[in-house]
Amino acid sequence: MSAGIETQLFINGRSVPASDRGTYEIFNPARPTELVGRAAAGTPDDVEAAVTAAHRAFPDWAALSYEERGEMLLKVAAAITQDMDEVEDRARLFTREHGKILRETRLEIGRLGERFVQCAGYAERLEQDEIIRAAPNDTIITRQPRGVAALVVPWNWPLAILGAKLPQALMAGNTVVVKPSANSALAPAMTLHRIAEMLPPGVVNIVTGSASRIGDALIGHPLVRYVNFTGSVDVGRHVMKVASENITPVTLELGGNDAGIVCHDVDLSGDAFERLYRAAFMSTGQICYAMKRLYVHKSRFDEVADGLRAVVDAQVIGDGLLPETTMGPMNNPKQLKTVTDMIKEARAAGQDVHELGQVPDQALYEEGFFQRPALIFNADPSLSAVREEQFGPVLPLIPFETEDEAIALANDDPFGLASSVWTTDTDRAVALARRIEAGYSFVNAHGPSAMDNNGPFGGFKKSGIGRNFGYEGVTQFQGLHSIAGGPGTLV
Repeated sequence: MSAGIETQLFINGRSVPASDRGTYEIFNPARPTELVGRAAAGTPDDVEAAVTAAHRAFPDWAALSYEERGEMLLKVAAAITQDMDEVEDRARLFTREHGKILRETRLEIGRLGERFVQCAGYAERLEQDEIIRAAPNDTIITRQPRGVAALVVPWNWPLAILGAKLPQALMAGNTVVVKPSANSALAPAMTLHRIAEMLPPGVVNIVTGSASRIGDALIGHPLVRYVNFTGSVDVGRHVMKVASENITPVTLELGGNDAGIVCHDVDLSGDAFERLYRAAFMSTGQICYAMKRLYVHKSRFDEVADGLRAVVDAQVIGDGLLPETTMGPMNNPKQLKTVTDMIKEARAAGQDVHELGQVPDQALYEEGFFQRPALIFNADPSLSAVREEQFGPVLPLIPFETEDEAIALANDDPFGLASSVWTTDTDRAVALARRIEAGYSFVNAHGPSAMDNNGPFGGFKKSGIGRNFGYEGVTQFQGLHSIAGGPGTLV
C-alpha cells in the first residue's frame, strides 16, 4: 500500500498540521483497499485558531472596495485553472478519493474558476446603494459584510459547491473558515490552499476533519456571523439548532427529491435521452438536484421507457480514471446500502426493476462501492425510491394522464429543490414550472450540466433556507444597513 499524499490545515496564511498532529485516511471507493492519502484531523483548538484569524483579518478585507476584491478574485481564478498539468493532477486525485469519472472532476475545477470570475463581475452593481427621497427623511439603503462566515461543503460536488459559497462570501467582504467533508478532503484542501495563498493572511482558512469533532465548534463559535451549509436534512436541522444559540443566520442547501415531468408533446429526437440520462445519473446520481422521479404522460410512457433503458444500458461502470468508464462507484458504503436497500424493496414488492449498464471488470465491481444504474417502470408511489431521496443511480418512472395529476404528484413531497418540464411548448413549460413547488426549474434538461449560475439557487420546504449563486448569492452574505437623515441632508 502506498503512503499517498497528505494535506494540512491552512490558518492565518500558513499551512499547518492539526494541533495534535492527528490525521485520518481516505481510500479509493473504486478500490477500497487503495490508500489515496491522509488529511489533517482538525481539533476544536484548530477551529478556534482559524476563526480568530478570520476575525482579525476581517476589518482590512471588508475595507477594500468591491473592485479591489474583484481583482483579487480574478487572480485566484487564474491561479487555480491556468496550470493545466497541476489542474490535471488535482482532477485525478479527486477522482481517486471521490470515485466520479475524470471528466466530471475536470468540470468541477473549471466551474470553480468560472464562479470566481462571475462574482468579480458584480463589483459595479454591488457598489450601488439604493436612495429613497421621501419625507420625513432621506434614506440610503446599503449593505455591509457580516464578518466571519463558516462554509461547510459536502462530499458529492465539493469543488463546484465551494464555488457557490466562497467567491460570494469573499466578494461580499467576509472572511471565511471552510470545512470540507471528511469523505472528500484531499483535492478540495489542495485547491483551497492555493486560493488562500493568493489572499491576505486570515482571509481564507481551512479546517479538515470529522464533523462530530469540529462541526459544532465551528458552527457555534460566537465570532462566526454567518453559516452556509450544504448537506443532508438531518445535519442541516442540527446546524440550524447550533447556530441559533448565537442567533447566527444560516443558508441551508439541503436534500432534494426532484421531479421531472415529460409532457405528451415532448421531443425525443436528437440527444433527448442522453439529457434524460444525465439529469438522473450524472455523478452516479449523487447530486442534490438530480432528477429523482420521472412522471411521463401515459401516451409517451413506453417510448420514454424504451429509449432511456437503451441509453442507460450502454453505460460502462468502473474506475473513474479509465477513459471508457462513464459511471464510477458510489462514494461510500453507507450511501451504497441506502440505494441497494431501495432496489431490494422494489424487487420484493414485485416492481418492474431493471439494473442496467456494462461491467467490464466484474472483480473490480464486486470489490468497490458500485451499483449499476436502475430504472423502475410504473413505480408504485409508496416505494422509498419514490418517497425518499435516493442520492444514487435509481430512477422511478410513473405514468400520468393529466397535467393537474402530474403537478399534484410532483408537489406531494417534503422537498422542493429543483424540477424540470419536458415539452416543445415553451408557454406550457413555464406555466407548469410556476406550479411546481421548487426553487429552480429546468426546461428540457435538468441538473448541473444545464444550470445557469446567474440565477439564485435553493429550495423550498425541507430543501432548505436561502439561496446560493447569482447576484443574490453574494448579497446573502451581507446585511442591509439603512442610513437616514433629514430631507436634503444625505443625497
